[in-house]
Amino acid sequence: MPKSNLVFDVGLHRAEDTRLYLAKGFDVVAVEAMPDLARRAGDELRDYVESGQLVIENVAIAEAAGQVPFYANPASEWGTIRAEWAERNDRLGSPSMSSLMVTAVRFNDLLERHGVPHYLKIDIEGADLLCLEGLDPAHPPTYLSIESEKVSWAGLVHEFDLLEWLGYRQFKVVPQHKVRRQTPPTPAREGQYVPWTFSLGSSGLFGEEAPGRWLSRRQALAKYRPIFARYRLYGDGGLLPRRGAGAVLRVPFRLLGGSAGWFDTHARR
Repeated sequence: MPKSNLVFDVGLHRAEDTRLYLAKGFDVVAVEAMPDLARRAGDELRDYVESGQLVIENVAIAEAAGQVPFYANPASEWGTIRAEWAERNDRLGSPSMSSLMVTAVRFNDLLERHGVPHYLKIDIEGADLLCLEGLDPAHPPTYLSIESEKVSWAGLVHEFDLLEWLGYRQFKVVPQHKVRRQTPPTPAREGQYVPWTFSLGSSGLFGEEAPGRWLSRRQALAKYRPIFARYRLYGDGGLLPRRGAGAVLRVPFRLLGGSAGWFDTHARR
C-alpha cells in the first residue's frame, strides 16, 4: 500500500519540486544521477536530511544495477543516461559537456528500500518509462506524473498503455510551460497549505491539486492530438525553423517550450 505521507521526486535537479513537497509536510525520497546536483541539494536542505524527512539517492535509474555513463549537459535538465538523447541534444544545439560513470539502480529496488509513495514525480530524460515498468500493478502510487512523449504518437499511446496496466483510469494533461500561473489552493488538498511561487522548469502542483479536470484515457488522448500537431511543427525535430540564427541560439527558445510547449501527464486510479 502507498505510504500516505511519502513523495518520490525522481529527477531532483535543483530541488525546486522537493522544496515544495517538504514545505507541504511530506517525507521525500529524491533521486538525482548528477553528483554535483545531489551534493548541492544535500547542502542546501541539510536540516531536512538530518531530520530524516528527506533522503537523497544519488543514483541513476537504469535497467540493471551497476555503473552507467551519464551525459552531462550545459542545460542541466537535459542530462541523460541515453546516448540517443545526448545525440538529440547535440542536434538541438546543446551538446553534452562530458560523460561520467554514475551508480545505477533499478527503480523497484528503491521501492523495496523506501516503500511505495503517495505521489511519484518522474522527469528523467529518456529513462522515465523504467519507473513505470518498475511499479507493481497491485500496489502503485495513488498519484503519479510523467513528462509526456513529444515525438512519437505511438510512444505516447504506449505511455497510456503502461498507465492503464498499472490501474490508472483518470488523467490530466498539464501544460508545464504555464507552471508559473499555478497557485496552491486553500484549503489544501495535498498535505498542508503553503503559499508558493512556481519557477519555470518546476513540476508544479500534484495529485488533487494539479490544475484541470480528470479525464478518461480517450479524452486525454484527444487533448493531446492538437498538442502533437504543434510538436510536428515546432517541437524537437519540428518541420518549421525556430527563431534565431543557428541551433545554439534556438536552445533557449526550445527550453521555454516555444510555440509547442511541453506537458506532463498526471494519473490517478
